[in-house]
Amino acid sequence: MDMSDSVPPPLKPAVFHILLALAGPPRHGYAVIQTVRQASGGGVRLNTASFYRHLGRLIGAGLVAEAGARPRDDDPRRGAYYRLTPAGRAALVAERERLADLLAIVDRLRPAVGRNRP
Repeated sequence: MDMSDSVPPPLKPAVFHILLALAGPPRHGYAVIQTVRQASGGGVRLNTASFYRHLGRLIGAGLVAEAGARPRDDDPRRGAYYRLTPAGRAALVAERERLADLLAIVDRLRPAVGRNRP
């Protein structure tokens, strides 16, 4: 069996942040964009077109779905709300593990604390 069949590819930063933003309660599109901007410290900036392009792909892949019910106090001008699917949560867990493995490799490259340099 080819290993590439069992290992999901790394998530693009924007996709990772969209999934993270949807890991909590369902959100409408603008709220997801703002959450991504705030959580990334402005490092990941999504415009409306790129967000909905990513969102369409995530929905198509079964990682995100429209949330059924809207909050009672919601502004009716807001669009659909979105939530992670179980597959979306699994994708976040897989990406977390991939990143943790990478950090472990980097940590092993660090010189030992207090080691004398030649």
